[in-house]
Amino acid sequence: MGAQVRRSRPRIDEVAHAAGVSKSTVSRVINDEPHVSQRSRDAVRRAIERLGYSPSHAARTLAGSKANAIALVVQDQGSHVLTDPFVASVLRGVHAELAGRGIHVLLMTSQHTANQDLANYLTGGHVDGVLVMCLHCDDPLPRMLRESGLPLVMGGRPLAGGDIPFVDADNFTGALEAARHLVSLSRNRIATIAGPRNTAVGMERLSGWLRGVSEHRIPTDLVVHSDFTSEGGARAMNALLNRAPDLDAVFVAADIMALGALDVLHAKGKRIPDDVAIIGFDDSAMAADASPPLTTVRQDIEQFGSTMAWRLIAEIAGETQLPSSVLLPTSLVRRLSA
Repeated sequence: MGAQVRRSRPRIDEVAHAAGVSKSTVSRVINDEPHVSQRSRDAVRRAIERLGYSPSHAARTLAGSKANAIALVVQDQGSHVLTDPFVASVLRGVHAELAGRGIHVLLMTSQHTANQDLANYLTGGHVDGVLVMCLHCDDPLPRMLRESGLPLVMGGRPLAGGDIPFVDADNFTGALEAARHLVSLSRNRIATIAGPRNTAVGMERLSGWLRGVSEHRIPTDLVVHSDFTSEGGARAMNALLNRAPDLDAVFVAADIMALGALDVLHAKGKRIPDDVAIIGFDDSAMAADASPPLTTVRQDIEQFGSTMAWRLIAEIAGETQLPSSVLLPTSLVRRLSA
């Protein structure tokens, strides 16, 4: 008996081709959005039925039934999810927005190697929409979900742009203000521990620092990229001190990295802020408890989560004229470290 070939699920572009319409029209029909002609709706529904496209999600949506659940997918974090203070704050904001609505939240993680299985689950009728925390924005999962017609909102601007709605903080302005504050303290060897190159948040905060330092003609050569962990911050701080023992300030792209950097500075006998001033980003709960208390750029992380949830629920409900993106403000919180 010959090997049995398993046929992959039809894609949204196949439905569009069969119906003679665009992919965006198929998506609008699936989500029962307005401004689609009856002729196009009928053509899309016939194509969906003929091809068996996304039977659980598409058929459920067209029938008007709901799962009364959404997923919060945190990309590529593994065991760090449950201990990451940023993710915990986002989740609190999501729950606050959904309070009293009777909507459940599934917390899930994704890895590049399991994206297809995760996409199949999410589009299989288990959830009405998805929030994706964009930690590594080159991940194909958001595009896969978007093409399926499943309502989706990203936390963080997609690095490659596109038409996926997102919520983000004003990372550039926050980092710019931090750099300008360090300059105002008469520091002239200002380093930065930047986030990963393949994240929009990392590159936006780096760009803000570059602007704030270069506009005062201070060299911008002291840059080390790292991941958003305390261990990564410690490694980066060691690398910076080996390169420039005389550095007198550092902007760190996340509080959790700044804690690791502080440990290294203390171990090297550096006085904070006399020898080295340090600024983080997030104003997480750990910032005020650091030694010394950490000057940081505040973003309202719970508001970040609640805004993501609001935007997703509004799309699921069929609201029109929704913003494609929401940019939340930041502010500098001055404490003893800088």
